[in-house]
Amino acid sequence: MAFACVPHSEIHRVLIFMSVVRFLFISTAASMLVACASMVASAGSGLAGNLNKAILNQDDPPLVRDGAPAYLLMLDSFVEGAPENEAVLSAAAELYSAYGAVFVDDPARARKLTTRGRAYGRRALCAAEEAACGIWDLPYDEFRQNLQQVGAKQVPALYTFGLSWLAWIQAHSDDFSALAKLPQVQAVLRRVQVLDSQYEQANIEHFLGVLNTIRPPALGGDFEAGLAHYQKALEVSAERDLSIKVDFARYYARTLYDRELHDRLLEEVLAADPEQPGLTLFNTLAQDDAKDLLGSADDYF
Repeated sequence: MAFACVPHSEIHRVLIFMSVVRFLFISTAASMLVACASMVASAGSGLAGNLNKAILNQDDPPLVRDGAPAYLLMLDSFVEGAPENEAVLSAAAELYSAYGAVFVDDPARARKLTTRGRAYGRRALCAAEEAACGIWDLPYDEFRQNLQQVGAKQVPALYTFGLSWLAWIQAHSDDFSALAKLPQVQAVLRRVQVLDSQYEQANIEHFLGVLNTIRPPALGGDFEAGLAHYQKALEVSAERDLSIKVDFARYYARTLYDRELHDRLLEEVLAADPEQPGLTLFNTLAQDDAKDLLGSADDYF
């Protein structure tokens, strides 16, 4: 099957970004919200901001992996205390999805964790826009039509919903019925762009590049559109996010058997300084992927 395996890297950049950047702030604030809403901003933002920076600038991914389960359990407790709170549900969806998609090697466990993440993502969308609740069960054309009910105020929840769904698809990549839902995820990201073109712009362009090139042209891949998305993602990110070039090489260059482009992109990744404010963790993972791809290039090409 041409896209029977959806590797981790097309998901980890956006998912980890969302889970780390928003989770640490939201979870801290949400716990305080339950206890005393008036104290959220003043008491929670400093600690959360410091935790954000520490993790985003971490160059040891196993350290992040080993520490995440404690936060998963903490988020479950927050959901118990605030079962209809959009922020809490979104934070839970993002971290469960990120952890299951990136740091779990056992397929059965990854499926379990991302299923929980998807459920939280759906609940977050329902909390944000009741009229959109249940749209995930609709056929594609009806799904797209009902996406119009989601407005600009619901963009964060819609984005989280799409990413948690994609993480679930990745974990169920041996199931054709799960892979068949990729166009719905693509429609979600496009709707986010329509509602707010600046919201997570580089991430969405990167992700749309992957979604357009994860299948060969003969099976529905749109490589012209994918190329434009990759180039836009690199432009918006000022090429500081090394994972964009890795996926550009993996899905675009490899599928088109463009060895020159493939090697150039990956060599640029390895030559780059991974320590970039807010991107060190992602860039460290990207350089590991680049080494693996270059190492297998002779066999592939």
